[in-house]
Amino acid sequence: MKRSLFFLIAVSVSSLNLWGQTKVLTFQDAVKIATQNSVLLNQQKNNLELSQIQKLSSIASIGPTISVGASASQFNGNSFNQQAGKVIIGIRDNIQGNVNANLNLFSGFFRINSIKQYSNLLDAQSYFVNRTAQDVINTVSAQYLNVMLDVELFTIAKQNFEALDKQLGQVKEQVALGARSPVDEYNQDALTKAAELRMVQAEVNLNNDKTTLTQTLLIDPFELYEVEKPIWDLTALGFDGVNMEELAEKAKQFRGDYLRAVKNETGLKFSSRAAKSSMMPSLNAFGNYGSSYNLAHNQPDSIVVNGVMVRNQAPFNEQFRTNNVYKQYGLQLNIPIFNGFQNRTIYTQQRVLYENAQWTKRNLEYQIKNDVIRAVRNYEAAKKAYSVSLDQLKAGEVAFQLETERYNLGVTNFVDFTNANRVLVQAQTDKAQSEYRLVFQRISIEYAVGTLKAEDLE
Repeated sequence: MKRSLFFLIAVSVSSLNLWGQTKVLTFQDAVKIATQNSVLLNQQKNNLELSQIQKLSSIASIGPTISVGASASQFNGNSFNQQAGKVIIGIRDNIQGNVNANLNLFSGFFRINSIKQYSNLLDAQSYFVNRTAQDVINTVSAQYLNVMLDVELFTIAKQNFEALDKQLGQVKEQVALGARSPVDEYNQDALTKAAELRMVQAEVNLNNDKTTLTQTLLIDPFELYEVEKPIWDLTALGFDGVNMEELAEKAKQFRGDYLRAVKNETGLKFSSRAAKSSMMPSLNAFGNYGSSYNLAHNQPDSIVVNGVMVRNQAPFNEQFRTNNVYKQYGLQLNIPIFNGFQNRTIYTQQRVLYENAQWTKRNLEYQIKNDVIRAVRNYEAAKKAYSVSLDQLKAGEVAFQLETERYNLGVTNFVDFTNANRVLVQAQTDKAQSEYRLVFQRISIEYAVGTLKAEDLE
């Protein structure tokens, strides 16, 4: 029993320590963590490393291929003894060693085209890593701003509920004194409950969006954190009166996806040329150097031939270094004539990929223009909406203040008071939404142009 009680106390203390510590997650921290933990970004960085190795391999393929081989075997039965120059019956040990070298002299410029292919593909992957990083920044920015907006909407809903709840207490006192009708209390209570419901819904939205942000950042979901509102000057975001055509041209210089498409197109052009070279003759130089050692069991080292003592089996050093050494070198010409159209099929595949890459680049050229136009126009609309929302909020606050005073004095009815409260809450909501929408549209322009950087968002 004591152990159980002690265990429950320990678990309770651990739970308090776990849930009681709340960290502050700044916008810059969120972007930094996202770029470090992004699954897609890290995968593309790994692919970049692979592209670097492929380029290095294509360059090294110009040089010769060199290999060293060795073997050891034992024959039991009839076998030809190279050292003795005859067939023997019995057990014979054999050791061989060789060095082989091959050098491609001509293969239809296959290796030159391969080097250019993988060089361009490496550049394409590098641009793709950069664009993927911008994708991550754009995504986490939107999610972080959503959480910030949810915090503000929850605060608005909570403040509205608390104000109406306080108003409800006043109405109850007035009803108890006979200064108001009981129906006013019921109406006020219904309005207060509706405000409480909106507060709960706002809290649910906040928790859901925080969960989404947590998944994107790959941080421990059991760690509590609060977001911190960055200090941004909404009146000086730097995109007033921009020229959309100039931005579109600038995007072609910075957009990683477009630059990747350009490099992919070039790389696949050289890839198709390399594939076409497989249908051309190839010339290779080769050279082999090796030696061997033979030892026949139960055979004397020397024998008498025509009265003369001759050596039957030479020692290892003499065999391997002198007697059995061989050298081979030459040229090999290969002219493809027919192999079931396999080379032609490979070339056609690469040519189709090259043509598809051309269409991809052309599609991106139009997409860039549309992205820039959409981002700039949305930014201009968001700035106007933010300016209007400030005036709307100011008018709503004054109207609600006056309507509350009139309602408390019994000059106006409950319907007018309810409508003034609804207008104020809507104005507060519109102002918060337009503010964060304006900030995100500034990020969207930089993302559309391809100049989005984490340090520029501070």
